[in-house]
Amino acid sequence: MQRLDVDRSSTDVVLIVDDVPDNLSVLHDALDESGFTVLVAINGESALQRARQSLPDIILLDAMMPGMDGFEVSRRLKADFATQHIPIIFMTGLTETEHVVAAFNAGGSDYVSKPIRTGEVIARIATHLQSARQMKQARSALDAFGQATISVRPASGRVTWQTPLARKLLAEYFQAENDVAPVAVLEWIAATTTRRRADPSQATSPLIVIRAAKRLIFTLHDQTADEEWLLVLREESDTAVIESLISAFRLTQKEAEVLYWVIKGKTNKDIGDILGSSPRTVHKHLEHVFEKLGVETRTAAANLALAKAGRLG
Repeated sequence: MQRLDVDRSSTDVVLIVDDVPDNLSVLHDALDESGFTVLVAINGESALQRARQSLPDIILLDAMMPGMDGFEVSRRLKADFATQHIPIIFMTGLTETEHVVAAFNAGGSDYVSKPIRTGEVIARIATHLQSARQMKQARSALDAFGQATISVRPASGRVTWQTPLARKLLAEYFQAENDVAPVAVLEWIAATTTRRRADPSQATSPLIVIRAAKRLIFTLHDQTADEEWLLVLREESDTAVIESLISAFRLTQKEAEVLYWVIKGKTNKDIGDILGSSPRTVHKHLEHVFEKLGVETRTAAANLALAKAGRLG
C-alpha cells in the first residue's frame, strides 16, 4: 500500500474517525487551531485505509458507527504490526461500564464522553502523545543496543512492541505468534501486579522459563500510561557447564544434561519436563551416568561432578 506523505517536521498528525459531519467539523477546527495536522475518515473501512497509509500519531475513534464499529476498527489496527503502536482515544456516548471495558479490551488507550468538550480532548491527546514519544525514544535506544525487551498489554493479551532479539527469544521458547503474549507471561504479570497491590514493598520475583540447557528470565521494568508493561528478557545458558561434564566423564549430551539438573536438585519428573523426556527415559540416562561415574546414588554423582568438573553456577 502506498504511504500517504504527511509533513511531520513541526506538527503531530491526528486521525479523526466519526460518521457525523458536525462532530468532524468541530473537532477538525479545534485541533487545526491548536497546531495539529488533521486527517478525517467517516467509516471503519476508510479509517483502516487512512491509518495504514498515513500512520497518524494518534487516533480519535467514534465507538458507534454503522457497519464496522469503532471497537472492531481498533481491534484490526492493534492486530496490524504497522499500526498497533498508535494510541487510540475512543469517543462515545456510552459510558456504561461494559462499553468502557470494551473500549480498553479493543486496544483503546483512553476514552472521552460525548458531547465532546474540545479542551478535554486536546489535553488528553497531549498526554498520550507525550507518553508515546517517550516510549518511542526508549524503544529506539533499546533497538540500537540489541536489548531483549517487550511491551505487553495484559487487558488484550497482546505484545504491542518488541525488539528484534526479544522476538527471536519468544519464538524459540514459546513458538508464539508475533503479537500474542505467551499465557505464562500474562499469568505471571497478573500474579505479580496482585501481589504489588497487596504489598507495594514486596520484591518482584522474575519469571524463569527453562528450555534444555538454557533459561529465559523475564523481569518487570515499568508500566506506561497506556496500561502496558515493559518487560526485560535475559537468556542464560548452561552449555559450557554441560560441555565440561561431557569432557570430564565421557558422557553423551543427554546424560550430561541429566547430570547437570541432578546437581541442581531436580527430580526425574522435573528433569523430564525440562528436557522434554519421560521420567523413565531420564532414569535410564541416570543409570548410565552412575555407571560411568562409578557411583550408586544421586548425591554421590552430584558430589563427584562438583569435585571433578569444578563448582557449577
